[in-house]
Amino acid sequence: MDSRIAHLELRHGDTPLNPDTLACEQRAALHDLLADSHFKPLNDNAGPYDVLLAVADARLVVGIRNAAQADLSTLVLSLKPYRRIIDDYFLMIRSFEEARRTAAPCKLEAIDMGRRGLHNEGAELLVSRLKDKVEIDFETGRRLFTLICALHRDQVRTLG
Repeated sequence: MDSRIAHLELRHGDTPLNPDTLACEQRAALHDLLADSHFKPLNDNAGPYDVLLAVADARLVVGIRNAAQADLSTLVLSLKPYRRIIDDYFLMIRSFEEARRTAAPCKLEAIDMGRRGLHNEGAELLVSRLKDKVEIDFETGRRLFTLICALHRDQVRTLG
């Protein structure tokens, strides 16, 4: 049994996101998920899995297909529980970018620690919300949370 993600597609609306256009952090998360992840739908043992992540109508859509190319149930999760974490996460990223030009290293480290704490909080929430549907480990949760933030950010840009 291979409990990992073999292929991951990110979609914004009906358009797949090109990995070349993703920011460095998101590219790293995508690469790391494909290289080392733990992802096992509880109703299937035929991995590895192809995963589609999309944001539609303020919901996270997770499409899953097993190695036999059978479509498994599509998961739809509200993004509402993540909204504060994602907003604070992007605030920390902006703060870090602004401080990077003038702040002392200890200030940058404090901001980055806050960002990592929010990242961990988002990953823990994702692991918890998926526990009855898909078994993922913490590192897979962190990497998926990074990609959810990217999709959410693009959704907000489209609406604004």
